[in-house]
Amino acid sequence: MNTAATATALLVLACLAAASPDAAGEGKHWAVLVAGSSTYMNYRHQADVCHAYQILHKHGIPDERIIVLMMDDIAESRENPTKGIIINKLNGTDVYHGVPKDYTGIHVTPEIFLSVITGDKEAVAGKGSGKVLESGPKDHVFINFVDHGAPGFVAFPRGTLSAKNLVSALEKMHEKKMYKQLVFYMEACESGSMFAEGLLPADLNIFATTAANAKESSYACYYDKLRRTFLGDVYSVKWMEDTDRVGTSESLAKQFTTVKEEVKTSHVQEYGDMKFSTEEIQEFQGGVSGSRVESTLKRITNFGAGALPVKYPCKDSVASPNVPLAVLYHRLNDAETEGEKIEIRSMLAEELLERNQIAGVMENIVKNASSANGDLAHTILSTITQPRDFDCAESVVDAFSNMCYNVAEVDYAFRQVYALVNMCEHTAFSAEGILSSIRTVCGH
Repeated sequence: MNTAATATALLVLACLAAASPDAAGEGKHWAVLVAGSSTYMNYRHQADVCHAYQILHKHGIPDERIIVLMMDDIAESRENPTKGIIINKLNGTDVYHGVPKDYTGIHVTPEIFLSVITGDKEAVAGKGSGKVLESGPKDHVFINFVDHGAPGFVAFPRGTLSAKNLVSALEKMHEKKMYKQLVFYMEACESGSMFAEGLLPADLNIFATTAANAKESSYACYYDKLRRTFLGDVYSVKWMEDTDRVGTSESLAKQFTTVKEEVKTSHVQEYGDMKFSTEEIQEFQGGVSGSRVESTLKRITNFGAGALPVKYPCKDSVASPNVPLAVLYHRLNDAETEGEKIEIRSMLAEELLERNQIAGVMENIVKNASSANGDLAHTILSTITQPRDFDCAESVVDAFSNMCYNVAEVDYAFRQVYALVNMCEHTAFSAEGILSSIRTVCGH
């Protein structure tokens, strides 16, 4: 072997050694991926999570250290024209194949998610795969959550999770020394409210980014005429397409900056411990199966130089709460027969009627609790507040869900949670007064 070949071989071996997540006491990679929604209308959430799995799997994180929670009602849905296949961008490849089905259906709950990330095997015994994080103080943990949100809450198919309970679980993970560093990517409306204003302490070795700030929606994109739904969410597809495009050798800070610049529809945020944002994303999204070797060789030798995969513009982005309406409008425009058009117009009318009814119920709850103070009621219904009083917020959201509309099942009802949070944060209201108003309006 000549000198140049020997040097190249040694370089490759050195890169391979560096690429091993367990090498030199670096610890292991662990990941938890969650799609918290159900139904074909929310196709994009499970597509995002399936794509995230493919990235982690490709980059060498073994399935035994990737835990996936998703309803799994999309791939074989009667509405899916490509049974068994899920894609995350237009004309994209299947991202569903091989995805571990650790917790599906009735087991996709806030309680199971919290048990998984805190390593509580007893709590998940007999449920799903039973897998939980078994990470330790040298390990790197990546959590990706995708679903609907509201100020201080995110949704699951059954139930909601408050920022208070999420952060409490993260603090428990820190106390149990379940990670060296943890990265959390969250896709949801008002997702910033899960970590904002000091909710996520800066001393937990956690770096979090969110699709939106504490007061705005996240956005869907990539409407597919064949599948008749949106395939992805803007923030999610942007961070994943960035990883697909440049590999995992860039830093967390660089990926955050790239995604923040490319997401034009909402304000991508970062929270927590910024000190390790200079770490390469391969520490959390994996860096094996050649990607880490290849990226190192590219930096050193210009190996594999050439054009990067193209960026995909999100030209059809829609605010998440308006996705059902946008989907129906798309279907109406694409309808070929008068019978189809009549059916879709009927569905649109039903959707709009239900939205008006839900908004009307919340307006009556607020007016009743405001004792006919019109200005106060208007303020409550027209602003968004970062929650602090979670004892109040959790109790009134549960009551609204139990007595009026199940917010885990009726997406637009979850959009009304902001008004309940606003009342909890205003000195003119008490939790008991809000609960009394809910009982009065909803007839319980």
